[in-house]
Amino acid sequence: MKNLTKLAAAALTGVALFIGTNVHAQTITPDKFRFGVGVEGGAVTGYAHNFSNVELGGTARLQYGLDKNLAITLTSGYYNFFGKNDPTTDTKYQSLGMVPIKLGIKAFFTDNLYFGAEAGAGIETKTFLPQGIDEKFANKDTKLILSPAVGYASKHWDVGVRYENYSGQSTNYGLVGLRLAYGFGL
Repeated sequence: MKNLTKLAAAALTGVALFIGTNVHAQTITPDKFRFGVGVEGGAVTGYAHNFSNVELGGTARLQYGLDKNLAITLTSGYYNFFGKNDPTTDTKYQSLGMVPIKLGIKAFFTDNLYFGAEAGAGIETKTFLPQGIDEKFANKDTKLILSPAVGYASKHWDVGVRYENYSGQSTNYGLVGLRLAYGFGL
């Protein structure tokens, strides 16, 4: 699974680097806002991999330009970690739901290519439970989110690959994810 995750991350980065033939260089307009809406998918790692293989979600991101190569970001949305079958009981785990709220930076190191970093909270709305267990007995925790990323952005499109770590309450897990977003200036 680790080799597959690394291979997928490398392939997605390669695709991101070569999207479009007539794109304009990303320029952050200082003192201006941008808004983007994205679709996210990822491979689950760590403790949560016992209960899920795949995450899918959607996010909205507000970006404010500090200068032509640096911006701050605020991202939120919804992630769904799809439950997989429990091999010992042949039942399916309930999916885990999470609302991420992250503050971050986006720093362009060359035309169109950037490094990103985000930190925030992930509020679990559902937890992994075997089917038939009453959800009122489940702990819904708030996790610390730390997430480095690398990406490619053009005038409207943004493709980023990241590792996202969720920690707290003695359970830590993460994902290797891809975000495909469409954005525009406000």
